[in-house]
Amino acid sequence: MNRSFGIILTVCCSLVAGVVTWADNPAQDHSDHRVLPTNQRPSDARLGELKTLNGHFPMSVPEDPAQWNARSEWLRRQVLVSTGLWPMPEKPPIKANIYGKTVRDGFTVEKVSFESLPGHYVTGLLFRPSEPSDAKLPGVLSPHGHGGRNQALSDDALAAQIASGSEHFVRSGRNPKLARCAQLARMGCVTFIFDMLGYEDSVQIDFETAHRHADARPEEKADGDDSWVFYSPEADLRLQSIMGLQTWNAIRALDFLASLPDVDADRLAVTGGSGGGTQSILLGAIDPRIKVSFPNGMVSTSMQGGCYCENCNLLRIGTGNVELAALFAPRPQAMTAADDWTKDMMHDGYPELKSLYAMIGNADDVYCRPMLHFKHNYNYVTRATMYQWMNRHLELGLDIPVIEQDFEPLSKSEMTVWDDQHPAPSEVGIPHEQSVCRWLDDASNQILALDQPLSEDKLKSFRTVVGGAWQTMMDVDAESATQPDGIEYTEIAARGDEKRKWTLGLVRNTSDGSELPLITVVDAGGPDAAKGIVVWASGDGKESVWTQTKSPQSPLNQLIRAGYTVMIPDVLGQGEFRNADQSADQQRVIDDPRSYSAFTFGYNPTLAASRCNDLLAIVTHARDQRPAQVTLIATEGSAAWAAPAAAIAGDAIDHAVIDTDGFRFASITNYRDPNFVPGSVKYGDLPAILALRSPHSLTVLGEPSLPTIVHDAFGSADTSSESTINDEINALLD
Repeated sequence: MNRSFGIILTVCCSLVAGVVTWADNPAQDHSDHRVLPTNQRPSDARLGELKTLNGHFPMSVPEDPAQWNARSEWLRRQVLVSTGLWPMPEKPPIKANIYGKTVRDGFTVEKVSFESLPGHYVTGLLFRPSEPSDAKLPGVLSPHGHGGRNQALSDDALAAQIASGSEHFVRSGRNPKLARCAQLARMGCVTFIFDMLGYEDSVQIDFETAHRHADARPEEKADGDDSWVFYSPEADLRLQSIMGLQTWNAIRALDFLASLPDVDADRLAVTGGSGGGTQSILLGAIDPRIKVSFPNGMVSTSMQGGCYCENCNLLRIGTGNVELAALFAPRPQAMTAADDWTKDMMHDGYPELKSLYAMIGNADDVYCRPMLHFKHNYNYVTRATMYQWMNRHLELGLDIPVIEQDFEPLSKSEMTVWDDQHPAPSEVGIPHEQSVCRWLDDASNQILALDQPLSEDKLKSFRTVVGGAWQTMMDVDAESATQPDGIEYTEIAARGDEKRKWTLGLVRNTSDGSELPLITVVDAGGPDAAKGIVVWASGDGKESVWTQTKSPQSPLNQLIRAGYTVMIPDVLGQGEFRNADQSADQQRVIDDPRSYSAFTFGYNPTLAASRCNDLLAIVTHARDQRPAQVTLIATEGSAAWAAPAAAIAGDAIDHAVIDTDGFRFASITNYRDPNFVPGSVKYGDLPAILALRSPHSLTVLGEPSLPTIVHDAFGSADTSSESTINDEINALLD
């Protein structure tokens, strides 16, 4: 096919003609297109149980530093995309209120509040050494974890902790999270412990919403269609989550800490336990300012974090907490293993971290202390391990061992940020959620600027940022998407009649365990090698396309008669993947009473992402036949996954014809929708995906007019051309 790369002007039309039965072949039936025996489904690994947060998440250490560099770059983008921080929003200036100083032996405590974004407040307590210092001091950020920063043990619980050796002091041991801050301050560190959403003085989003809600909330739209709340489809489609907001708050808390005049911004550390350990892992993964980390209680190949605030869409697909913690390497990092989900770390997780550190840095800069005689904790003994680590790697120069000392507990008023002089913010609940989601959306739209002309000099950034996000959302790396490694084909049967021949086979992708039924059709006289291969994707699978063989004038038969080889697959959830009683696409979700998409799609690719990968496997198989060209035709509701495949495939597809039928991801109202893709609206919806196909040849059908961003992407590449549908069909058939 000799034609210039470019966009074909769109029209509302379909390639699919009506079905007319061939009078000379009445005996032909649908069994002719089935690869596997009736009622047998493909041996596809993805048909097994979905992965849950309680699964197994091993880490595989790459063979060399170059491989790890590539892997770590992918993972950091995955973390940023999933938390809604790709690209990072513009940061408003930190204007903190610091007041209400309390003096204790060896340290002081001050109350802190500041806006992490307009109208949303972060609160916490700032611990400093009581003795002034001429030199700037290290700063330690301390995410507290579930239970709150002021969590107090009961008399019975404290007595049991002391009896077991978990705690040492009756007074300070009652508030173990504040105890670590007090001791770090006595060691010479400025330490900030800030509130997770819904805890203590973080009152704008309540605890139940942030950590315990169970019901879907798409109905919360008090101010109209442009307002939504967390956990809604609108939030999911923009990757707005409680976990993302808490990650943003942690970044801003680090901004606050680094901005203090007595803090050495080159000596920043983070340590948190349990849910605070999760926050420490993520912050260490994406913020290079942190030089030392002690993420306790959550570096594990087992349970990954059971709360809403520890889960967001896309985060742990193909990875887990151990590998996410590895993103901190080669900076010094330590943790403990206890009698909880971390208990296997000493033989499953820690050896891999040790190996990675040895390969890219110093093996002694990662440490996991076995403490299996304790349950889940950040107790006195664990804190002692952390103090030694901070002393060594923050270069505090203290005598070892550093031993935690008792102190007089803080009163309720000394621990409470809001008071008469500093009243709590008035905007709370649903209105506040709506304001936060609106700000996040506006900030994203401003920095992505997808409604602005896409000039040639912006194309590179567009492909890096938006294209990179879509690769994460589709769980496929463009550089390896169409590489033949791992793609295998097995022919099952060969059939034919007087007009055409077809083979039935299976395309296997060993990387994800997929197995795809495929029909390959040619003219009875044989294919024309000069014409190449057409891969035909349909929203209803190969059966829908195969019915066109009964119509002599159908586009499919025209292509076959013209000498094209046509490949027609079933991708995941279509045709032979379906059970006998399943007649429509189904998005598989975790059977969990908590209604939140991330409990499924934080660990498993969406159906659209799986289908995108399936289509790329078929294209790779087609390419392996060494045709003159490969053309993709996508019809009947396949645009949600075929358009991303065409964009990611690049020049592996010579020409793509995408019938959108006007589809937009923004129309999705439930995460169970088969076309649901978290983040799809944030990153430009279907028009942006079509634009990412630039500069490779594309025909767009099913649109009343060409989306501006698509026109800009191809026009600025100076490769545009215009044509009618008849011109397009003739160009393909000539």
